[in-house]
Amino acid sequence: MTASPRHTTVLKAVLWDVDGTIAETERDGHRVAFNEAFEAHGIPWRWSVEHYGELLVVAGGRERLLHDMASRPDAPADLAEREALARTLHAAKNVAYAARLAQGGISFRPGVRPLLEECRARGVPMAITTTTSRANIDALFSQHLGAAWRDWFAVVLGGEDVTHKKPDPEVYQRALQLLGVEAHEAVAIEDSPAGVASARGAGVPVVVARSIYFADTPIEGATAVGPGLHTRRGWTPALVPDGDASDGDGPVTLDDLARWCTTTR
Repeated sequence: MTASPRHTTVLKAVLWDVDGTIAETERDGHRVAFNEAFEAHGIPWRWSVEHYGELLVVAGGRERLLHDMASRPDAPADLAEREALARTLHAAKNVAYAARLAQGGISFRPGVRPLLEECRARGVPMAITTTTSRANIDALFSQHLGAAWRDWFAVVLGGEDVTHKKPDPEVYQRALQLLGVEAHEAVAIEDSPAGVASARGAGVPVVVARSIYFADTPIEGATAVGPGLHTRRGWTPALVPDGDASDGDGPVTLDDLARWCTTTR
């Protein structure tokens, strides 16, 4: 007898966060690139792994710089000078980040590519819903999907495309409008509380694949939370019953996403 499918997917769109979700870009990518920008401009600041984790409560690299400067006595006192320095450093960081990606230093997280490929094969539109810059988006996806990476996504939204960054819901609201789907017909994949708040503010259910910086952070409002898209084990709600050794080693699928969204409505 032929086994019945796990679920018939009813999802009309999958919306992807980037930093921490698609790839572990924060600790070994953006943080390192910021430090290289500081050094190149003769600025003695260096962001440790721990301090950068604290700064992640602020969405956006330029905003993160301004937040950090507010507590530094050697930062420009004049707000206009501070803004100008933040823009300069952020631009330099983006160049350093792209160079780091080109060297092959940052991979997609396990399970991401299989789900991207499944969405494409099954004709489920995808959107990039991040508040990182377009330059950073292009650098990451060009490295892993090639020069025509844009063809994988129906919508690509970055930091320049919104007025308010996460946790504001604007990026998700815009994505839904451009895709022409209702919030309950889509699912967001995120890694952080701010990302969850952004998606939920737009009414979109959220699946959280925990990243390094948010491995133990309490997550509220998510449809499902788990260790990553590479495994069907360790998720809440569970995909694999305790003690079941037959169906947990594969990656999370579109049908898994659909089941979570359907059962939690």
